[in-house]
Amino acid sequence: MSTIKDVAARAGVSFTTVSHVLNGTRRVSDAARARVEQAVAEMGYAPSAVARALKTSETFVFGVLVPNITNPFFAELTRGIEERCRQTDYSVFLCNTDDESELQTHYLQTLLERRVDGLLLAAAAGEPEPLVRRLGFARVPTVVVERRIPGLEADLVRVDHDAGARLAASHLAALGHRRIACLSGPSRFQVSRERTAGWVAGLQEAGIEIRADWMLEGDFSAAAGHALAHELLRQREVTAILAGNDMMAIGVLRAAAELGVSVPGELSVIGFDGIDMGSYMFPALTSVGHPIRELGEMAASVLLERLGKRVLPVREVVMAPHLIERASTGPAPKG
Repeated sequence: MSTIKDVAARAGVSFTTVSHVLNGTRRVSDAARARVEQAVAEMGYAPSAVARALKTSETFVFGVLVPNITNPFFAELTRGIEERCRQTDYSVFLCNTDDESELQTHYLQTLLERRVDGLLLAAAAGEPEPLVRRLGFARVPTVVVERRIPGLEADLVRVDHDAGARLAASHLAALGHRRIACLSGPSRFQVSRERTAGWVAGLQEAGIEIRADWMLEGDFSAAAGHALAHELLRQREVTAILAGNDMMAIGVLRAAAELGVSVPGELSVIGFDGIDMGSYMFPALTSVGHPIRELGEMAASVLLERLGKRVLPVREVVMAPHLIERASTGPAPKG
């Protein structure tokens, strides 16, 4: 592998001149610049990021940890982060933790050893204390996305889950639904608890009875939504389902099709997050949420601002959700 000294020797200049040409740090004669550029091209030379990091204490890399990259929400979130970082010449080192705290710890250590300039973290399940302790020792600028981490002093960027859930419940109530089931994500996540609380509050405000046997818990997956919907729909009592996220709602749509339940004629289904895939379901999925890429872009912007002004107070940025009305919700069936 060629070094900067190899390039200098071929171009007939000093290695400091090569450095000035590559970094634009000092004016170099046109002739010298041309020889350096030709040598770089012929030798396929690329500056060492490791050497630059040792010299400047900056790697221009952000570590991004997400719990499930197969969930379109986190894929779209990461895309938004990447787009914002690209505008400022930062690269992204993506780690998928599979929602396992041990894997999260492993990847966190890898990112810290690679001296990333900052972290964007959607935390995995598990006890927060080890993560809080490790990040406290590391002192790396960190922005938490969506999943609040108790005890961690870090910026947080999230959607208003309570408001979004109320919006979903109000939408179904306005369509005349009274027999409404709720399929939540894992109760160990504050995101799930906030969405459930919003559903309950929204339904109570509409004077709708909340039956305990229609409040079911899954794991934010399409498979969970599918299984829980099969359990509910065999009784043919509910006319609407509030799903903990869009993936669970997609599972509900599949179960309804398998059981011959018409959506939205006999059953209305509404998700949460507003993933792009929802618009291509049949019927297209009604949801609530904030544009996910914008959420990622905001998280990256907050981290960039933190790097520029490290004395900023810790802050929480709450993104307002809105109703994304498509074809999976409609008036409650008569009778």
